[in-house]
Amino acid sequence: MTVIATESLSMRFPRVTALDRLSMDIGPGVTGLVGANGAGKSTLIKILLGLSPATEGRAAVLGLDVATEGGRIRERVGYMPEHDCLPPDVSATEFVVHMARMSGLPPAAARERTADTLRHVGLYEERYRPIGGYSTGMKQRVKLAQALVHDPQLVFLDEPTNGLDPVGRDEMLALIRRVHTDFGISVLVTSHLLGELERTCDHVVVIDGGKLLRSSSTTDFTQTTATLAVEVTDSDEHPDGTAALRAALQGRGVATQDDGGGLPGAGHTVLLEAAGEETYDLVRDVVADLGLGLVRMEQRRHHIAEVFRTADNAAADNAETGGPGENQRAAQGEPDGQVSERAAAWAATAAAAEKTGGGRDAR
Repeated sequence: MTVIATESLSMRFPRVTALDRLSMDIGPGVTGLVGANGAGKSTLIKILLGLSPATEGRAAVLGLDVATEGGRIRERVGYMPEHDCLPPDVSATEFVVHMARMSGLPPAAARERTADTLRHVGLYEERYRPIGGYSTGMKQRVKLAQALVHDPQLVFLDEPTNGLDPVGRDEMLALIRRVHTDFGISVLVTSHLLGELERTCDHVVVIDGGKLLRSSSTTDFTQTTATLAVEVTDSDEHPDGTAALRAALQGRGVATQDDGGGLPGAGHTVLLEAAGEETYDLVRDVVADLGLGLVRMEQRRHHIAEVFRTADNAAADNAETGGPGENQRAAQGEPDGQVSERAAAWAATAAAAEKTGGGRDAR
């Protein structure tokens, strides 16, 4: 079953092309939509809701044509906007009941659904307080509740963790997973924190400059590699446990590299190629001989951010060599650097923001 389908979907403005021949198919589940500033995410959501007509191409949501059946789509779809748009002088109950009535529910059903939905998002005890006195996390939960109250088949969540601290983000991500696992509602969620999508989504769609970079399952994005990540603690004998481990492994003929990260107070991560099971045994023995604490030893996984770095490196290589990639772009009418440095820079910025707990929008 296809929940969202687009075919050569384009949206052009006088000075910018927001979407450029975008074709994709999204099935049930939790799908992440990721892209840099100006990638076309917000434009795509507006088109899918039937609020903005596309310049060309076709799109369907739940089998309904966005060009001619926008009203029917909005009856079946919930939408959580990114920005704070809640009335401050009404309670969560009053607001969500109003939104339920706007969606066509009769008064009794609207009140019953509101109570159930606010309980689901963790606002039941606070449901009669004015929204103006809510924290950012509580306001995000109200926006999620109004998107769910009419029992939609699909919800669009635009930056649902925007402005939340790490604990609040984790709670919101758990709610998003439950929306699908507990209620069977499919989710399209946008986020600039790539780790959130890796942890939450079944499928990820990556766009840049209105073009599709990649659309595949999260497991394909994060498949394991042959690289082994080892993290150790320091000790009195070895104040720099990472350096001691690296030196000992190199002394046994194992090539290593410093990952440059790690848990605070727990040393850094050393990366090495795992030739086989014997590599695990060797690392274990070396760590024990050095008297260090082993924090983790695991196969490294790919990350979504690597899609941007790989695409950017390929574009740079083709620009330097004038290779087939450059010729292919010219044949397609695509300018050099369409998959550009800004995408890779955005991926790096987003990854840094996630490490520091930043929740503001980077789009």
